[in-house]
Amino acid sequence: MRLLALVPAALVLYTSTLAAANPVTSEFTNRGCSTTETDEVKASVEEEFRALKLKKTVSALETFPPIDVYFHVVMKNDTVVGGNVTEPSIHAQIDVINAAYEPSGFQFKLKEITRNVNSTWFTDVATGNAIQDEMKQVLRKGGIRDMNIYSVGFENEKMAHELGYATYPWAYAKSPQDDGVVIRHSSVPGGAAKNFDLGHTVTHEAGHWLGLWHTFQGGCGGTGDEVDDTPPEASAADGCPVGRDTCQDDKGFDPIHNFMDYSVDACMSEFTPGQGARMRAQFAVYRLQPKQIDIL
Repeated sequence: MRLLALVPAALVLYTSTLAAANPVTSEFTNRGCSTTETDEVKASVEEEFRALKLKKTVSALETFPPIDVYFHVVMKNDTVVGGNVTEPSIHAQIDVINAAYEPSGFQFKLKEITRNVNSTWFTDVATGNAIQDEMKQVLRKGGIRDMNIYSVGFENEKMAHELGYATYPWAYAKSPQDDGVVIRHSSVPGGAAKNFDLGHTVTHEAGHWLGLWHTFQGGCGGTGDEVDDTPPEASAADGCPVGRDTCQDDKGFDPIHNFMDYSVDACMSEFTPGQGARMRAQFAVYRLQPKQIDIL
C-alpha cells in the first residue's frame, strides 16, 4: 500500500496560471540533487539512529505540530529572472508540500518571507562552501523544528545542473546554523525550470530534511534507503520511465513515482507508509529532543 499525495485540481490550474505569467524557461535534462553521503557515513548515522530510538512505541503518534517555514528569497535583482520569487509562487509552494506530506502526518506553515538582494549569494552558493555558510549565518531563523528554505540561482560551475540540496536531521546537533533546504528559484510552482516547475524540488529536499535517503541509495544491494516498502533501484530515474525495473532479482518495479527518486515533477506523486514512519521517527528523535516521546 502506498500513500498517495494528490495535488488538488485547483492547485494545478493555479500553477499553470503562474507559469503563463513567467514565459522565460530553462530546460533541465534530469533532476540534480546535491544531498549525498558516503556509505560509511550512512552506516554510522543509521547505527546512531537505531540506538536513539526509544524502546516503547505508541501507534497513535501519527502527526506533529505544524512545521514553521521561513522562506528566504535571495536575488541578484528585483526581476523574476533575477530570483525575485513572487509571493503567490511561495504560497503555492507551501500548498504543494502540504499536499505531499499530509498523508505522512506533517503540515507546513509559512511563518515569514525574507527578501535579500545579494548577487554573490544568488550566483555562488554551493554545497558546503563559505558563501552558503555566510548566507545561512545571516538569514537563518527559528529553531530545530523550523524549516528554512533558501531560493538562489546556482549560477556557478559546481551547481549548474543542480536543483537543490538539504541537510539531514542528524546533522543539526553539530551544525545548527547549516540546517535547511536550498533550491533553485526557478523550481517553484510556475517557475522557469522546464519539467521541474511544479514545486517538487522542495518536496524532495524536505524529504531529506526529514531523514529520507534517495530511493536508489545503495543500488540493488545492501540496506538501500532503509525503508522496506520502497523497491530497490539500481540508479536514479530520468523522465518518467513507467515499467522501469533495474533490480530484476527483487520484487517490484522501480519507484519512479516516489518523491525521493529523480523523476520529473509531473511523474512524482507519493511517499510510502514506510517512508512516512521513518520521517516521523526521525523527526521525533532528532527534532523533538530534548522532549522525550515514544515513536513509531
